[in-house]
Amino acid sequence: MSAENLYYKYSDFLKKHYHTKVYKLPVNLPVTCPNRIGGSGCTFCSESGTGFEAMSSSVSVREQLEKTREYIRKRYKAEKFIAYFQNYTNTFMPLDRFSEYIRSAADVEDIVEIDISTRPDCIREDYLDMLSDFREASGIEIGIELGLQTANYHTLERIRRGHGLAEYMDSCLRIKAHDFLLCTHVILNLPGDDLSDVIETSRIVSVLQNDLVKIHSLYIARGTDMGKDYENGLLDVCSKEDYFLRLQSFLENLHPNIGVERLFSRIPETDSLFCNWQTSWWKLQKEFTEHMAVAESFQGKAFHYTNGPALKYFDE
Repeated sequence: MSAENLYYKYSDFLKKHYHTKVYKLPVNLPVTCPNRIGGSGCTFCSESGTGFEAMSSSVSVREQLEKTREYIRKRYKAEKFIAYFQNYTNTFMPLDRFSEYIRSAADVEDIVEIDISTRPDCIREDYLDMLSDFREASGIEIGIELGLQTANYHTLERIRRGHGLAEYMDSCLRIKAHDFLLCTHVILNLPGDDLSDVIETSRIVSVLQNDLVKIHSLYIARGTDMGKDYENGLLDVCSKEDYFLRLQSFLENLHPNIGVERLFSRIPETDSLFCNWQTSWWKLQKEFTEHMAVAESFQGKAFHYTNGPALKYFDE
């Protein structure tokens, strides 16, 4: 089996959806996270969040998008773009202000989609209704990215995620009722999770009709509670080989039509105590696809758990 067919790559998903090259343009908004109100947030989350690829949130949405668009257009010959509200929780603000940011992104030329990164407990019908009306009026697609991390609700509590599995399921059902593109972020090697948790997470993401999934390997950022545990020898990270097995099982259980945005985390070395076994993500990706090919593994290989599989007992 060729490496190109092992899993459904995000680039192929975009080409199928838009019939041309499409690139994401990260945007930082001046927002925070409800999990940081009166606390320090998730145990793995750094003070700066995950928006290290974007400009300062003090720069206007339009300026961020236009400057990044021109750079990407020259470097990659891209024609269309996705405005990606990336850092922290981008629906954690009053509805009228959220609407203003959405419309600011729509004013930028060649934006075909707006992606909004947020939390399952920050999805509400009036926000979704606004996005639905906006899409109908503008013709711009809407994608919503939810940070789940794991389906193990005990682990969610241990890492102080601030929500459980029920909130995630509720938000997925509401998002898909509006027919928005849905992406879920997962971390496959959180402390306390094992292979069975990885498989169940893949299955839940699949049956809740996600369009995309973004897979992360655990990275440990400086200054976080998880980082302090790591420095004090209180936290072990699984081996690269174990992660490969988890990633393989996740993909095998994943619906074959779900696009896969990434397989490994990406973080600047200066901000990290541990990331990707001190190996570049692209080298790991090459090594992993070779591992998949040797194992004759592919996305959806184990996707046979829906639509009453036990009833095959009665089939002739």
